[in-house]
Parts: sequence; C-alpha cells; structure tokens
Amino acid sequence: MQRFVKIFGQQTCKVIGMIHVDALPGTPRYTGNWKQTIEKAIYEANLYKKHQLDAVLIENMHDIPYIPERLLGPEIVACMTRLGQAVREVIPKETPCGVQVLACGNKQALAIAKASQLQFIRSEGFVFGHVADEGYTDACAGDLLRYRKLIDAEDVLIFTDLKKKHSSHAITADVSLLETAHAAEFFLTDGIIITGTATGHAASPEDLQQLSGRVKVPLLIGSGVTKENIASYYKQAQAVIIGSHFKRNGSWLEEISEQAVEDFMRQIRELRQGFE
Repeated sequence: MQRFVKIFGQQTCKVIGMIHVDALPGTPRYTGNWKQTIEKAIYEANLYKKHQLDAVLIENMHDIPYIPERLLGPEIVACMTRLGQAVREVIPKETPCGVQVLACGNKQALAIAKASQLQFIRSEGFVFGHVADEGYTDACAGDLLRYRKLIDAEDVLIFTDLKKKHSSHAITADVSLLETAHAAEFFLTDGIIITGTATGHAASPEDLQQLSGRVKVPLLIGSGVTKENIASYYKQAQAVIIGSHFKRNGSWLEEISEQAVEDFMRQIRELRQGFE
C-alpha cells in the first residue's frame, strides 16, 4: 500500500481515466491516421486534465483482434511510447500516468513506462494460467518483476487483473477469487484489479467486499463503473478505472463525451464531501 500512496496519495477512490488510442500501425483497423491518433490522445488528456481526474491510463484498445504477447511487434512499442510521451507532456507531473498493452504485453508496457516516464502499468495474466479470446495466457509475475529490475523500472507500479475478463477460468475453477488475490499479493503485485466478465461490464460489489480488508495491497475496479454505481465501490476501492462510461452511449468504440466526464466527476466530488 505504501508504494501506491507514494504515487497516488491518501484520498479514497482515485479516478483513473482511460485513453483508448486509435488502432496503431500494422493492426487490422489502422487507417493511416498516425498524426490524428497523437492529436486525439492529446485532446483526451487535456479533457481529463480540465476535469481534474486523479490519473490517466493509455491503452491500445482498438488493436483488435488482439494477439499474444510473443507476437507483438516493435511498432506497437514505438507508437505507444510516442503516445505515452505526448500524454505525459499534457498531464501535470504530479498526476500519475500509466499504460496497458493488449494482449498481455506486460514487458512492453514496462519498457514504454520507463521510456515515457509513466508511473504504472496494467498487467494481465500475472498469476495462474487461463484461456483468453486471443489464446492461452500463462502466469508472468516472476518473469515480469525480473524484467522490471533489469531495466531499472522498480518505481513503476504493476496493477494486476484477477481472473482476466474475456477469458475462461475453468482450469482454475477450484481457486477462489480470494486465493487468486493472495497469490498475486504473495507475488508482489502493487495493486489488484477486479473486473466484470467483459469490457464495460460491472464488477461485482460482492467481489470487492470479499477482498476488502483481507489483502494488504490496493484494490481497483477495472470495468463497468458508472456514476449510477460508483457509490457501491467508493468506500472500499482505492481506485476506479473508467473507460466505456466516458464514451458516447457508454460504448468504448465511441468518441469520448465531455459531458459524461463532467457528470461523473461531479458525482465523485459529492461522494468525497460526504465521506470527509
């Protein structure tokens, strides 16, 4: 928890805004709009800055269909590093910025964070193997933390998904959510992310309650948070990651809606005043 507090501060329930960058060069949906991709990321970063979000997370969400980590090309790392630098230049230095590379590009994310001076990454497949829609994902904690040491990036926090969304967990069905959380904690995660079963699907408040007070690392909600349900997470979660809810019609495929961001942050301010 100390590593989290050092970067994010003490206040309960930090709001991390997602920047879903456009499809990158070399991926099926790329349309030759690289300059526009950078400008759009900068626009969204400025919008989050304007509405005083607590942190920002960039992700290559539009690079569908995703491929396993071993197939990710150097162009993805290069482009995400450029985007990370662009966002970092906009966001105040005291505001944490992070990166996620799909699918399971955790080493790549660490390298990007190191080069772009970002403060955290979101990692999939940290503990236990599972079958995702892009194929089999093996546990990576031991290799990933050794790589973090190797590149002198130990100041970069690693937040880890439990029972990754868009995945089958039949082979670990006998391992409970709490046991998975304890395994991630034992393997030195800097924070545990709880999600629903798919992008935009709400995480179960019962899952949060099951873990709250039973692990010593921060708990983050990683999908499905809205202004209508934030109150059910607010008191027990150290942070929420918002992507789909900030988009038009609540769809990650749509453009960002400033009104949605403004409405959500107003709700957060009211909750913070109520809990002071």
